Amino acid sequence: MVRDLPRAVAARVSSWGPEAGDAVLYAAAALFAGLTMEFTSQPPYRTWGELALGPYLLAAVLSALLGRYRSRDHQPELPTAVPGPGDAVARRARGVRIGLFVFVLFGATLLPLSVEVALRSAGTPGAHAQPEVRVIEQAGQRVAHGHSPYQAMVRDHRLVSATPGEPAYESFFPYLPLMIVFGLPSSTHHPIRLTDARIFFTAVTMLVVAIALAIGRGPGERKLRTAQVLAVLPTAALPLATGGDDMPIVAFLLLGMVLAQRRRPGWSGIVFGVVSAMKFTAWPLAALALFAARDREGRRAPVRMALGMLLIVGPVVAPFVVRNADAFFQNVVLFPLGLAGVSSPAASALPGHLLVSWIPALHRPLPIAVALVGGFVLVRRLVRRPPVTTSEVVSLAGWAMLVAILFAPATRIGYLLYPVNFFVWAHLLEGADAEDLVAVGEEELDDLVVAPREEEPVLVA
Repeated sequence: MVRDLPRAVAARVSSWGPEAGDAVLYAAAALFAGLTMEFTSQPPYRTWGELALGPYLLAAVLSALLGRYRSRDHQPELPTAVPGPGDAVARRARGVRIGLFVFVLFGATLLPLSVEVALRSAGTPGAHAQPEVRVIEQAGQRVAHGHSPYQAMVRDHRLVSATPGEPAYESFFPYLPLMIVFGLPSSTHHPIRLTDARIFFTAVTMLVVAIALAIGRGPGERKLRTAQVLAVLPTAALPLATGGDDMPIVAFLLLGMVLAQRRRPGWSGIVFGVVSAMKFTAWPLAALALFAARDREGRRAPVRMALGMLLIVGPVVAPFVVRNADAFFQNVVLFPLGLAGVSSPAASALPGHLLVSWIPALHRPLPIAVALVGGFVLVRRLVRRPPVTTSEVVSLAGWAMLVAILFAPATRIGYLLYPVNFFVWAHLLEGADAEDLVAVGEEELDDLVVAPREEEPVLVA
C-alpha cells in the first residue's frame, strides 16, 4: 500500500549491499549537482554544484569499486565464535566507507560553505546567501539593539515598517523567536566570514546529529545512511552551503525522536520545545511524537513530554505575542502561507503554487481546504489507528508534511527535505522499535498484533 512505499524503497536500497547503495546515492548526488550547476539561475546554487560535483563522482566510483572487490574476493563465512578473514574484510570496507563519508563531508558540504561565506564576505557580485540568511541576521541585529524582530506588517494593503533598501519579503521574519540565536553573532563587529549564520546552522546541525546517532539504537548501517542524508547528500549539503535554516530543525527533531525511543519523555519534550520555538515546520512531528511518549516502565507519558515542550515554547514565544500579536501573526503565520499580501520568494512550481497561479481566486481557499481535508484525514487516522512506535510516528509525519508542502500556495521544493528525512528515520528507528513493543501492556499488544488493520492509504486521496 501507499503508506508502506518509503519502507519498501528503503528495504530495496538495503538489498543492494552497503557499498552499492553508497555508489548509487553518490552517483545520484553527482547528477543532481551537475544539473544544478548547469540549469540554476542562482549564483550560490551554481557555486555549490561546481564544487560538489567532483567529490560526489569520486566517491561514487570508489564505492562501486569497493563493492566489486567485496563481492569478488569476500565469500560469506559460516557463523563462528572465532573472527575469520571475512570479519577483517568487513571492518576494512566499513573503514573505507566512513573515510569516503568524511571526504564527501568536506568536499560537498564544508568546502562549498566556506567558499560561499568567503565570497559573500569579499563582496563578490551575486547573492552568495539565500534570503533567509540575511533575514535571520537582521532579526538578530534588531534584538541585540532592543527592538522586536517582528516589525513589518501590511495595513490597508500597504507595507509598513519595511527594512530600508531591502525587498519587501525580506522585511518579514517568518520564524519563531529562538531562531534569532543564529543571527545574534552578526550584531557584533566581527567580519561576515566569522558571523555568517550558515556557520552556526552547520555547527549546530553536525553536533546535534552526532549526539542523536551516538545515543540512538539501531544498526550501524542505518545510522550511516541517516548521517549521509543529514550531512553529505544534497538534502543537507546544498541547504547548508546556501541557506541552512531548516537543517538545525531536522537535527533537533531527530534528537527528540531518539530520546522518545529511549523512553526519556521529559528530555524529549524539552528538545521538541527548543525546536518548536524556532520554526512552525517542527510542530507536526512534535505533536505526533506525543503518541510515542513512554516512560522507563513502558507506560504512556504524553503529559510529561507535553510539559517539556511547554516549558520552553511558552516563555520564549509568549513575550513576543504579547508585545504585538498582530505583527507576530502576520510574520509567522500569514506571510509563510502567502496570505500577507506580499509575495514570498518561497514559490517553487509545486502543485499548490501552480493552482493559485492558474486560478488566483484559490489563493485563500486552497490552504483552508487543504487544512480541513488533510486535518480530517489525519484525525481519522489517529482515532482509528494511532501510531504507537517512533518509526510509525515519523512515517505518518512524513506523509502529512509531504501533502502540506505539495499543496501549499507558497512553498519551496527544499522543504521536501523534511519528509525525505522522516522516511529515512522511519527505517532507522524501526529495528529498535520492535524491541519496545515487548514493554507495551499485554492488552494493548494484543490489539496491535492480533486485531486486523484496515488497508487504506494515509493522507492520500
